[in-house]
Amino acid sequence: MQDIVDAVVSGEARSEDFASLALPEAYRAVTLHKDETDLFAGLATRDKDPRKSVHLDEVPVPELGPGEALVAVMASSVNYNTVWSALFEPLPTFGFLERYGRLSELTRRHDLPYHVIGSDLAGVVLRTGPGVRAWRPGDEVVAHCLSVELEAPDGHDDAMLDPEQRIWGYETNFGGLAQIALVKSTQLMPKPRHLSWEEAAAPGLVASTAYRQLVSPNGAGMKQGDNVLIWGAGGGLGSYATQFALNGGANPVCVVSSAQKADICRAMGATAIIDRTAEDYRFWKDEHTQDPKEWKRFGSRIRELTGGEDVDIVFEHPGRETFGASVFVTRKGGTIVTCASTSGYHHAYDNRYLWMSLKKIVGSHFANYRESWESNRLVSRGRIHPTLSKVYPLEETGQALHDVHRNLHHGKVGILALAPAEGLGVRDHELRERHLDAINRFRVPEPAST
Repeated sequence: MQDIVDAVVSGEARSEDFASLALPEAYRAVTLHKDETDLFAGLATRDKDPRKSVHLDEVPVPELGPGEALVAVMASSVNYNTVWSALFEPLPTFGFLERYGRLSELTRRHDLPYHVIGSDLAGVVLRTGPGVRAWRPGDEVVAHCLSVELEAPDGHDDAMLDPEQRIWGYETNFGGLAQIALVKSTQLMPKPRHLSWEEAAAPGLVASTAYRQLVSPNGAGMKQGDNVLIWGAGGGLGSYATQFALNGGANPVCVVSSAQKADICRAMGATAIIDRTAEDYRFWKDEHTQDPKEWKRFGSRIRELTGGEDVDIVFEHPGRETFGASVFVTRKGGTIVTCASTSGYHHAYDNRYLWMSLKKIVGSHFANYRESWESNRLVSRGRIHPTLSKVYPLEETGQALHDVHRNLHHGKVGILALAPAEGLGVRDHELRERHLDAINRFRVPEPAST
């Protein structure tokens, strides 16, 4: 493994050098264990501690199949699906691996008593399987997390509609929180040359998700001048939505949970900001009853910030806690586009405000290869920037998951895998220097862990 690290860090190794490096028989990986899926039985979600469920194990390097690549992972990052995996919510991921394993002889490799998790990476291609022509050993890459078979017609207009579409490292094995990862070659994209390994690993899942949800015609199809309400605008997903809105000529109305996150949004260029904690919005009177008066108060506050206009688009991902308010404040004919439910999957809203005002609810899930590529292209050109706030070593992934679960973070949290230190892997120093302040925008002191 050290020979691989040395070759990458040198920056001088050629494709044939990487091809000639011996692959190790095993590698270190962050795993979940199938015999521990009842570890948190009876506990409320908030009381579950991912530090108890994740392990750092030595696991065998998987067999390389057609159309696949083995990648030396220099860095990865934490997403909410990784947290859900570690909490075994809403279901243990081993059911996904079992179903995938029944698909073919090749996919049977994924059905194991351990699950290597993680849906982001930045690294270097070590080997490619039969049929791979676009990539070769030594290529510096990032990976998006769409794993898709594309053997059914359904996915050929939009790969996200394929019946065998899965999220790599969540619904498949051999994910990115490891020293080596197994991916399909169609997950690979060029690493942004002006970013370090850990910075390059941060945008993948969330930036692509935000791009499809907000910009793509498969999502909201945002246009210039749109008012866009962005929940959690200082978080991993919302921070990219804020950047896409600003980059595309829209007006983001950023909802945040602290003054510090409000300052980050201002630093990104947003001017319409609502600190929901300071303004004490309570959309639910109790567990079963929402408060329409709070919806109206929220809508009035939005109009104060937009010059009297309602929002054209709501960028939804909290789910249960906010969805009633989101439907209410959207303008007539507007769009609520949702990609997650971090506060609960069962949404309740007053349908009169939907049907009588001709509003639309659009479901959006990750992104297809084209959308991911376009998102990565904007990152590579310095138009969209990583929102990395803190980096942990692979050994402390459990603590990183704990901090994200407790919302003790800003933007994205990174994980160093094979990279021996932060700041390595930058190839275009001139482009980096032009955008250094924006790259480091989220590097602010973190709240203390508890």
